[in-house]
Amino acid sequence: MSQIIIRLARPDEYDRIARVWMDSWVSTGLEDASDALLAKLRARVPMEVEKGWSLYVADDNGKLAAMLALHLSDRYLDQLFVAPEYQGNSVGRQLLAFTRKHLPDEIWLRCVRENEKAWRWYEREGFVFEREEVEPAISRFMKYYRWRKSA
Repeated sequence: MSQIIIRLARPDEYDRIARVWMDSWVSTGLEDASDALLAKLRARVPMEVEKGWSLYVADDNGKLAAMLALHLSDRYLDQLFVAPEYQGNSVGRQLLAFTRKHLPDEIWLRCVRENEKAWRWYEREGFVFEREEVEPAISRFMKYYRWRKSA
């Protein structure tokens, strides 16, 4: 793995971003890879960018190692997905450090309750659990977390 560069995503990368998103999500064991899932994510990426995502990629010399989607005005970390072959190599930590530079005082996020690996990682990174509620659009319980800069 060479030096990862975090940069804004380009529209010509949206299909590759959707693939990273799906592969990372599938690695949780909560859903199987499918053409339907990939098509849904491919359609969602440009739609979410249009609705306000600041979309970034972790670029490993032209290979996409991860995707990061932020709603900067809402201080919301919407998506952080690391390709399976990059998991455990601090790419997530680099993306979180990048997020904290852009949102230095406060960040909130949601995590699927069954994705224990993810929410335990956020807890280790200083995020505090606030509440849990069902997300009707996906029929899953979501855990809400917040990080605030220490005084």
